[in-house]
Amino acid sequence: MTAPTASTRRRPPLVLRNRTFGTVWLGQVLTQAAVRMFQVGISWWLVSDAASGAGGFAAGLFMAVSTLPAVILAPLVARAIARFAHRSLLRTAAGGAGAAAAALAVWAGASDLPVAAAYAAALALATCQAFFDPCLTTSVPELVDDEDIEAATGFELSTQSLASLGGALLGALVVDGAGVAGLAVGCAAAYATAALLITAARFRTAAPGPGPNPASHTADADAAEGDTADAGAAVAQAPAPRRNLRRILGSLPYVRGILLCFTAANLFTTAVFVVMPLYTASVLHGDGATVALLEASLGAGTLVGSFTGARVPGRPAVVGTACLGTMAAALAVPGLIAARPVIAGALLVTGWCVGVIGVRFVALFQRLVPPADKPAFFAVMQAVLGATFPVASLLFGFLGDHLCAQTLCLVQAAGLVPAALALALLPGHTGPAAGPGSGAAEQDAGHDPCAGAPSGPAPAPTPAGGAR
Repeated sequence: MTAPTASTRRRPPLVLRNRTFGTVWLGQVLTQAAVRMFQVGISWWLVSDAASGAGGFAAGLFMAVSTLPAVILAPLVARAIARFAHRSLLRTAAGGAGAAAAALAVWAGASDLPVAAAYAAALALATCQAFFDPCLTTSVPELVDDEDIEAATGFELSTQSLASLGGALLGALVVDGAGVAGLAVGCAAAYATAALLITAARFRTAAPGPGPNPASHTADADAAEGDTADAGAAVAQAPAPRRNLRRILGSLPYVRGILLCFTAANLFTTAVFVVMPLYTASVLHGDGATVALLEASLGAGTLVGSFTGARVPGRPAVVGTACLGTMAAALAVPGLIAARPVIAGALLVTGWCVGVIGVRFVALFQRLVPPADKPAFFAVMQAVLGATFPVASLLFGFLGDHLCAQTLCLVQAAGLVPAALALALLPGHTGPAAGPGSGAAEQDAGHDPCAGAPSGPAPAPTPAGGAR
């Protein structure tokens, strides 16, 4: 009888056996939870208190402001990540967000807070987060060894949903209990802690020139780290020629059709983050705990869908059509039945469908898009899908001041039906069905759809995470 070797023993999770990655990951959890807590908390504050006369439009405008930086600043963010040391950029983003939240806390504690100040704070936090998330994803090779890159990426993307779920659960509760000042204090503390954790982490740096994983030396100072980052950026400027997006999508009509279908679907699915607070206030006459329950139901469903999506049988187009149809039915339920348990269950089903769609279609895109075209494709996919969120927020926020919240739920449901039909009528892909057991590619690509924000390289269609 032979003793078990090290390779056969079960290894501890990456965040425990790699302290640097675990430290930076914890910083990410804190920033993601803080920004989501702020968004949910302020949305509830606008609907329930500050802008009760036009709460729908105020909440919709707020959510739109919270998502614009990630879309508008994408080129600037890409240049900053290529130019500056990643640890310095992460620390600056977290510290800047902490300072903005602290300033808001002082203002809210000293006097009545104007709505414009909440918008300005949301814009500042969203701007900092727009730099933080993609920089962290890019930094993964500086934190782990080659063999752990896939595990680190999957771990990072899946934990974003957990952080967002926790933040959404706390946001409305904190506002009800401690007001906007208490919410801002909690966010400032989370960001400050994240900045300290990142400062304590020691990133690995890349040696200029070709070679295996550039993860052999440790930066002792940010200056050295910055020099190495610049050298690495210079080396990275000589990739293989890539086609522009027009040629990529021109050669992949099936993928182009899928993107159009999910862009249309996003216009109605992402509106749920505006509709939920309105529904709670005007139909359920609930408080922050009710908002937290609904947010948690949607987030929990998304997590379950992310973990089980790869096991759902059928071709992606069939699964996607079925999920969009199921989401339409689930979103119609609150428009017909105003009962908390029923609505929570409907949102749980909605989240599950979003998670399944994310897993199956990101995996499909990973197979169909040539490797050299993936950076351009996923960057534009992220911008296109993300751009629907501010439009949906403004549209449904405006409608919320003129229509009953139950009617808005029915509008959401009706809007998904044409998208589901269009996806069903797309010319079928002749490749293998990406169902259970179809290969490791789908398992590896099946990341969390809440990463569909600008934080990840492959955001999923119909992101349930909403703004970040």
